[in-house]
Amino acid sequence: MKKKLISVALGMTILLSFGTGSAFADSKLDKAIDPTIGTEYVGGGVSTNGFDCSGFTMYIFDKLGVELPHQSGSQFSMGTAIAQKDLREGDLVFFNFTGKGLVSHVGIYVGDGKFAHASSSKGVIINSLSQAYYTNGYVGAKRIMSDNTYESAALDN
Repeated sequence: MKKKLISVALGMTILLSFGTGSAFADSKLDKAIDPTIGTEYVGGGVSTNGFDCSGFTMYIFDKLGVELPHQSGSQFSMGTAIAQKDLREGDLVFFNFTGKGLVSHVGIYVGDGKFAHASSSKGVIINSLSQAYYTNGYVGAKRIMSDNTYESAALDN
């Protein structure tokens, strides 16, 4: 019984931190990201055995039927640039934390000012774009999904 209560509490925490306020609650995007929360960071990782940042976005987009390359800089060269104020669920958000090159990290916008990503220190987590660390490293966003793919990803199938 104690394990079941802990599991329910954990599920509610994830639900409240991710699904609430999102047009994608219980969507294909939500259902693809949700089981990956907590997966450890592994450099070069592209599966639930471990992800790096671009491996995570590549894995999630594959679940939505969209092919991405396995490198944040290559992902940044795709799609249409989007202003931060125009972000919608499923847009990719990019950061530079190394000072080298243009992009060193990528995540997926999940709504309500938050994004899911594979953190090198914490694994797959959801953070707020308004946290100083992410605000300071923010490079831009790209819309990768077509409107049809976006609508399909918003549905609960």
